[in-house]
Amino acid sequence: MRRCSRRPGLARWGLVLGLLPALAHAGVKLTVDGVDDPLKGAVVAGVSLSQYASRELSDAQARRLYERAPEQARTALQPYGYYEATVTGDLRKVGKDWQVTLHVKPGEPVKVTSVEIQLDQAALAVPSIRRAERKLERLKGQRLDDATYDADRDALSGALTAAGFLDAKLKTRRVEVHRAERSAAVKLAWDAGTRYRYGRVKFEGSQFREGFLQRYVPFKHGDYFDQDQLLALQQALTGADYFSVVNVLPDVDEANHGTVDVTVQLVPAKRTIYTGGPFIGTDTGFGVRGGIERRWVNDRGHKWKNELVLAQRLKTLSTLYSVPMPGPDQRSFNYGANFRDADTDTSQSRTLELVGNETRQWHGWVRTLGVHALIGTFTVGKRGSEPDNAPGIEHGRSKLVFAEASLTRKKADNPSFVRHGWSLGLYARSTAGTLLSSTRFSQLMADAKWIDAFARRDRLILRGTAGTTWTGDFAALPPQLRFFAGGDRSVRGYGYQAIGPKNSYGRVIGGRNLLVASATVEHYFTRDWGIAAFVDAGNAFNGTDYRPKIGAGLGLRWRSPVGMIRLDFGTPVRDRDHHGVELHIVIGPDL
Repeated sequence: MRRCSRRPGLARWGLVLGLLPALAHAGVKLTVDGVDDPLKGAVVAGVSLSQYASRELSDAQARRLYERAPEQARTALQPYGYYEATVTGDLRKVGKDWQVTLHVKPGEPVKVTSVEIQLDQAALAVPSIRRAERKLERLKGQRLDDATYDADRDALSGALTAAGFLDAKLKTRRVEVHRAERSAAVKLAWDAGTRYRYGRVKFEGSQFREGFLQRYVPFKHGDYFDQDQLLALQQALTGADYFSVVNVLPDVDEANHGTVDVTVQLVPAKRTIYTGGPFIGTDTGFGVRGGIERRWVNDRGHKWKNELVLAQRLKTLSTLYSVPMPGPDQRSFNYGANFRDADTDTSQSRTLELVGNETRQWHGWVRTLGVHALIGTFTVGKRGSEPDNAPGIEHGRSKLVFAEASLTRKKADNPSFVRHGWSLGLYARSTAGTLLSSTRFSQLMADAKWIDAFARRDRLILRGTAGTTWTGDFAALPPQLRFFAGGDRSVRGYGYQAIGPKNSYGRVIGGRNLLVASATVEHYFTRDWGIAAFVDAGNAFNGTDYRPKIGAGLGLRWRSPVGMIRLDFGTPVRDRDHHGVELHIVIGPDL
């Protein structure tokens, strides 16, 4: 009985094993030739066979799907303007899989022969709408492409809404394709409706007195509605650093009589900020930094910031009090003091500087006008840690009162990692005379930086600095008002402020003029890690005796949680007086 009971089980297993070959399924390997991307990708995506590259199907299914493939391929090409495509194919078995090859001849494409757009003249008078309309008109003469047409059509609809035509409606949207003539006619018509204007701006959650935040509003009651201005308002309030949350909401649903009110929802940020911690920079050495900032002192938005820096070669103590003024130009008055004890490879100085200035937005720039009073002592021409009474070291005492004006501007697509951006700063300083100053001087300086990602993983960074000084007594100028070259942000491969004009003892004492240029190429292996190669050239000089020093080297880049960290190894090029490798470490944003 037991022997008989085992035989049905063995028989069942034998039956299952015998059926396995019959139940086995094959996959599909699809190849498309005759066209390149994007047409090739469209054919692959549009053919049902492509769904079975990693799925099993029976032989009967494979044949049915193959029969449908030519028509599906022709349909997939129509959105790209190809209505006369011919598709043939091969179907053959390779092992357990089916090999399908589609041979595509796209034929002559349909071209757009006319673009007819109907739009109110009031709307066409708006530059952004006119640009979008012209882009649609440029479809004429091009191959019909549904994706491009859809994007350009929607862009014009978006431009109408952004410019305040909130009731705009697309009445006609038609593309007439004539296959025999291989032509297409585009016909679009909008009813723009009323162009809305701004009504009241209401701030919710503000900690300031009534009317203070109006200084950040870039438009007036009754101006035409513009979404770009709403974005500018949000950016301005965020940049003011008063709030942790800023939501700018146009009340479109409640709009009436051609006006739109705007509600700004705000959540105050933490009022007092404490900062501090260790840092390292090859220009300053190891150090610690501590700061206290009062984001707002009172309901008028005053700010107060204090910072202490203690490093191997730099010690500073600074305070700055800012008083914002009404108006959309974000004007403010700033009063501050800064004690500075700096010790570089070539100079040492201890100075106290008092400053009062006015800053404001001016035609897209940040403009600063102010007065500085500077007093202190300094030595120049030192070499390392040698005594101050060594031959050739020059000692001085500063007392300067001078005016300063600056214009700064920067533009970047991403502040944390710039792929396309630039910055430019222009500076001018001058004393009024010698009544309150040790000497008369005037100074001009320009600083520029340009960044462009010329490939997905590569960036080119160009930098340049130029300056010139006119003075009756150069020896009376402290080191921070003289020009030196060398260091992390100057000519890498040289120490900080290590190169420049020398006195009769061969000691670097700084110069009246400065000209430095730099080029860096970065390549990133991952999102956060990359390498760099750089060449820097420049020098400080007097008169026309410009002899640039050249530094070159390699570096490491890391997009760390605290910001970009740059580690560079530079060396002088063809310089008999300087040799070896200099390490440069810089932590901070690109611009």
